[in-house]
Amino acid sequence: MAPKLPTSVDGLRAAGNQSFRNGQFAEASVLYSRALQVLRAQGSSDPEEESILYSNRAACHLKDGNCTDCIKDCTSALALVPFGMKPLLRRASAYEALEKYSLAYVDYMTVLQIDDSVMSALAGTNRMTKALQDSLGPEWRLKLPTIPLVPISAQKRWDSVPSETHKGITESKSKETTLAQSRVPSAGDVERAKILKEEGNELVKKGNHKKAIEKYSESLSFSNLESTTYSNRALCYLVLKQYNEVVEDCTEALKLDGKNVKAFYRRAQAYKALKDYESSSADISSLLQIEPRNGPAQKLQQEINQSLN
Repeated sequence: MAPKLPTSVDGLRAAGNQSFRNGQFAEASVLYSRALQVLRAQGSSDPEEESILYSNRAACHLKDGNCTDCIKDCTSALALVPFGMKPLLRRASAYEALEKYSLAYVDYMTVLQIDDSVMSALAGTNRMTKALQDSLGPEWRLKLPTIPLVPISAQKRWDSVPSETHKGITESKSKETTLAQSRVPSAGDVERAKILKEEGNELVKKGNHKKAIEKYSESLSFSNLESTTYSNRALCYLVLKQYNEVVEDCTEALKLDGKNVKAFYRRAQAYKALKDYESSSADISSLLQIEPRNGPAQKLQQEINQSLN
């Protein structure tokens, strides 16, 4: 005799979660579907609960290779609760599996706006960048769909870094992000940002990387449109072995300039230090497409290949 199904939404969702953990994805999908039916039958509006159920069912579809239904469920989940990280990542994976690289890129980039430390989104962005360069050519960025701007209220920048040693960085990053997103920089702002960046460059030459970071951060609070400011600050973080910060700054630099060789190289170095050799390899491959004879990149590629093997 088959066990009796739970009758409540909570009970059905919990049973679905257990089936999913047991690898019974089709059964889990049925339980989530039943929970959605019960929720609608109750007539009570609970968009968050409904969004979770769609997202969970999407995970089942993804595991079973049903990418089309995964995308449908993720889209339903996001319509109920915009900028949900899990449905965005699941939809990106499904788009990638279907070779819809532009749409996958948009979803991965949206995740990075919400939380720029999500390694799967960073790695996904690297893969999509390479695939889009190969399929669409050097002007690939001009052919992308619009990437939605995530409101600051939905962003989780630095939330995953609880350490007290990052406290000061958290505050300065939040400030520069808020200022840069809240207004378009004036000509005066851009000029002030340029002066501060040059002051940072001078500090780097003197080996004062901590002070240089402060100058670059101040520069970015006036204008965040300069790719090299991010990649220069990334160099300072690299020297100080703050590898997550290197990844973030290089990612920002590459959003502004997809051919910033130094950003690719420094992010590859950071990924290598973080033992994310696949992402490091992807960055070096992208760099070598731009500069095939780049000696340091070729050497780093050999080191990464040894680690991968």
